[in-house]
Amino acid sequence: MSHQMPEAPPTAARAKAETSSLGDLLSEVTRDMSTLMRQEVELAKVELKQSATRAGKGSGMLAGAGVAGHFVLVFLSLALWWALGTVIGLGWSGVVVAIIWGIIAAVLASIGRKELKAIKGLPRTAETLQEIPPTLKPNS
Repeated sequence: MSHQMPEAPPTAARAKAETSSLGDLLSEVTRDMSTLMRQEVELAKVELKQSATRAGKGSGMLAGAGVAGHFVLVFLSLALWWALGTVIGLGWSGVVVAIIWGIIAAVLASIGRKELKAIKGLPRTAETLQEIPPTLKPNS
């Protein structure tokens, strides 16, 4: 007496595989992949729209903070001008405050120029483009 395992009832996938041709199965897989890719693209669009909305709100808040910071600097400058004016006169205190802001502007401009000169563009992209054989490059 041999112990034979009872055969499992056929699943829907197995029944489909036994009754469908290879071409039909490949066609269905291709159709399913196409549907999946469309759904992924739609999901990416929705996520991108949400990210853009948040970025817009965040940029607006930062712009508002920049304007508020500017007003702080203006009023602090006026306060410094007035305080110095009680010591050396309002005319000269205005010149002193202007010179201070001129020095700050020169330092920031120098640092900014140095940073811009340090930019190397797109080094990774340039590197990978150089690896493309000349025959594959457009207009060659």
